[in-house]
Amino acid sequence: MSTQEVELRSTVAGFTAEGKLHTLSVWFILALRLMMGVAFLQAGSSKLLGGEFSAAGYLANAPAANGSPAADLFAAMAQTTWFMEFVNVAVPWGQIAIGLGILVGCLTRLAAFWGAFMMVLFYLGNWDVSHGYINGDFAYMLVFLSVAAFGAGRILGLDRYIEQYEVGGRPLVERYPWTRYLLG
Repeated sequence: MSTQEVELRSTVAGFTAEGKLHTLSVWFILALRLMMGVAFLQAGSSKLLGGEFSAAGYLANAPAANGSPAADLFAAMAQTTWFMEFVNVAVPWGQIAIGLGILVGCLTRLAAFWGAFMMVLFYLGNWDVSHGYINGDFAYMLVFLSVAAFGAGRILGLDRYIEQYEVGGRPLVERYPWTRYLLG
């Protein structure tokens, strides 16, 4: 087993962060990816298999009851018929698609982006700051962003193979660099 360390360095807005990753980190990154994939696959499946899913009651009542700063937005969503029809399909099927993509490591960054987006909405909808601003929804959002940032789909995932698929004699990500935002 290799015990090399990998150097990390990133500069954002003039601030530089540096660190070292141990090669065992790859297993923890994989574990985070698999955990989120299973969690979202289960969440979406339970909504589909549990009968007719409707987010209307939640959107109309939960955010207002827990003092969410976005309560009016959620109430407006609940009162918009076409939007509720969309949400009632998008949430369970979106969770299944995100879960499967993350689980098998296919279009991982795209799936992680939408997973993080859903978690921001759940964070605002489930607003409860009585124990602080950090809760499970916020933590899940950060895990999704970490999965995307680390390119976790390349670790025993399909993205590793998709990126190398040759198009016109060149790997997909070399021929179409924008695909790096979806894969990894």
